[in-house]
Amino acid sequence: MDGAIQFFAEKGFEGQLRDLARSIGVTHALLYHYFPTKQALIDRVYLEVFEGRWQPAWETLLDDRDRSPEDKLTAFYADYVNSALTREFARILVFSGLSDHTITDRFFSLLRQRLFTRLIRETRRFRGSNSRARASERELELLMGLHGGFFYITMRRWIYGQVVYTDAVPERFSEALVRDRVHGYLLASRALFADGVQAAGKLSAIGADAPAELRRRRA
Repeated sequence: MDGAIQFFAEKGFEGQLRDLARSIGVTHALLYHYFPTKQALIDRVYLEVFEGRWQPAWETLLDDRDRSPEDKLTAFYADYVNSALTREFARILVFSGLSDHTITDRFFSLLRQRLFTRLIRETRRFRGSNSRARASERELELLMGLHGGFFYITMRRWIYGQVVYTDAVPERFSEALVRDRVHGYLLASRALFADGVQAAGKLSAIGADAPAELRRRRA
């Protein structure tokens, strides 16, 4: 599988299986025996490079109520950027986006199910809201700015060929720089959505101060 992953990372999904077999030193017939179709091989690449590298420990981290939202988002992205967003990850995701979207659609579905809802919840928690309502378009777009910014680091490294590192830890994006981005995102969320939190607080206060008869009617 390593050879197939490297092949698709270099050639994209327009590469032919015959060329892949030649590059990894096996016959086309042998490759066909294990992967009867090109799509079957692409599905296996997805499992190896994307779903297989997803760490359930990230979900446990984000669900930890004893840590602050800023600490959790920083710890998650520091690990995600430096361990998951590899050269193969970035290039294969881009190639998929430029072709049939098979991998991009599956991966973003995983992110929506297992990550984005948690990040929205923690963002709301940072600004004092316990709302479990569906994320608004504005909330999601603000989050995409944060998440997409981290993916752009891998674009700079592995697509544009630009060096991204700190002097202290070459080839790694430092936790301090991750925290800067997370902190800025959380402050922006608080500034943009403060009115909603205040309105919710006022409604709660009104409900508490309302006469008993009025509260019974509302119930």
